[in-house]
Order: sequence, then structure tokens, then C-alpha cells
Amino acid sequence: MASPRIIMKLTVVAARKEPGDVLVIDVKHPRKSLLPPFEPGSHVDVHLPDGKVRQYSLCGDPMDLSRYTIAVKREQAGRGGSAWIHETVAVGSTLPVSAPRNHFPLDIGQGPAMLLAGGIGITPIVAMARVMERLGRPYELHYFTRSRALTPLLSVTEQALDASNVRLHFDDEPETRQDLESLLAGRSADAQLYYCGPPGFMAAVDRAAAHWPDGTVHFEAFQPPERDGVPPAPFTIELRDGTVVPVAADTSALAALRTAGVLLMASCENGVCGTCECGMLEGQPIHQDAVLSKEARALRFMPCVSRATGVLRLDL
Repeated sequence: MASPRIIMKLTVVAARKEPGDVLVIDVKHPRKSLLPPFEPGSHVDVHLPDGKVRQYSLCGDPMDLSRYTIAVKREQAGRGGSAWIHETVAVGSTLPVSAPRNHFPLDIGQGPAMLLAGGIGITPIVAMARVMERLGRPYELHYFTRSRALTPLLSVTEQALDASNVRLHFDDEPETRQDLESLLAGRSADAQLYYCGPPGFMAAVDRAAAHWPDGTVHFEAFQPPERDGVPPAPFTIELRDGTVVPVAADTSALAALRTAGVLLMASCENGVCGTCECGMLEGQPIHQDAVLSKEARALRFMPCVSRATGVLRLDL
């Protein structure tokens, strides 16, 4: 089931290739001069002709609502969405795009920001850096890639931001390398950490920041975490009215709820967009999404990928 959010048919007004097999796309509304506002960390859904939906972070300037800018990395082992965009989208194309939504908000009032990006994970991070700089708030941006030649949005990062706030780290340039554990070992008072990137990078930052206090670490992942390899087991969902919904081992909680007549909205169904998020009242969940924070996991549940042990009571 697709998201019920507003879907706009936007016109591609610019498309350029970036290093790292990335296509940067600007879209505008064909009639309206301004698009719905967004905050740094926001993403949009792009609806593909085959019915698939893909999420892309907005990497443009939040103050410029004349256009949205997304950057799409071609994933050779992906599910086909990025390949279709790279092969089909050009200036003049029409893309169905949702209104923005934010599961990775920047809290400007919470002290200095440590912004970490790995590869294409720069997309939400650069929007955050733009806002921090415009407001005169302290921040550091550390951008990690394999090499300068494969770094997407490098020119934007270097030209739009104060160089004194930006650190570039390339695997093939030893003098620029930075050990994550050393970088995150110390924490200035009130600092907040925001990071985004591929799975290996995300896991490395998670380990290096394990000692940071709860509520100070924020992230956005493009893929759900690796499963633990344990075969899924059946469990039971109980709704507010007492309805019992069995979830078989080979069925997602989302599919079981739909079969029971619970119309939950969903989009990616892969644990990364947050569309199907719902409240949780009681039970032992097995969280397998890449959206909910540690604090949110005490009260929220993502039925597209997450499971449970025994009986899970949901606020549905």
C-alpha cells in the first residue's frame, strides 16, 4: 500500500552525473513557484512506473523552495530503482514525488553538531551543514570516501560550506585518514552526533559512538541492519480491542495485520522509510528497522520488518 501523502508530478529541470556513479536531479513544480517546505534530514518518496517507491534525501538548500534536489547512486546489486532512474530520467522528465518527511531531524538548539557522512550519505548531512552555517551554529563535518575521484557532491561541499568546518577523509590519501574511534572518543559538552552512509560505515560509527549518552546520537540508514541469521519464529499481535493476529514465521507483521483488516500505510517495506510505524503497548519486540532511535524503540514498532517474542500488544 502506498503512502497517502501528497504526490506531486514534478518536472526534472537539471540532471548531472557526479563521481561515484551518482546522478544529481533537480525537480520543480510545473505550475507553482514554491514547493512544500522541508527541514534538513528530510527525504521524499519517488514513485516509479512499476509501482515501486524509493526514498531519497533532499540535499539542496532548505531555504530554496523553488526546487528539490536529490542524488541517486546507482546500486548494481540493488532492486532496480536506481538503475531505472539513471537510464531513464532526463531534463523534461516527470517524476511523481511525495511531500517531504523527516525521520532524521537536526536539533539546532542542542549544542555543537558532529556531522559524519560516508559516501552517498552526504546527501542529508550537507543540508544540515548549510543550516548550521547559516545560523552561525558550531559544527564539524567529516566526509569519508574511498578517494577524491569517487566523491559525490564534493564541489557542493567545498563551495557551499566554510572550509574550516569541513574535513575530507579519503582512503587512498593516508594524510587525510581519520580513525572513527579516535574522532569520537572525546565529546564536547552538549555535542550531538548525526551520521549517514553505507552499512559498513554505519556499523563502524555505531561502535565508535557506543559511549555517547542516550539521546545524543542520531542517524539515517539506507538499508536495514544485517539480520542475526536466526530463523524467524511465529508470534502473536494483540490489538487494542483484544483482537488476536497470528504472525507466521514466513509472514511479516505488516502482512498479517493487513490480512486481519488493519489498513496500515507503508512504502519501502524494508525498514528504512518509517511509513508503517505504529505504537507499541507491551511485549518483547525484535526491532529490525533502521529508523527508530533507542528511545523510540521502547514505544514504537515497525511491522514491515520487525518481529517479536510471544505476544506483542500494539496501539492499533
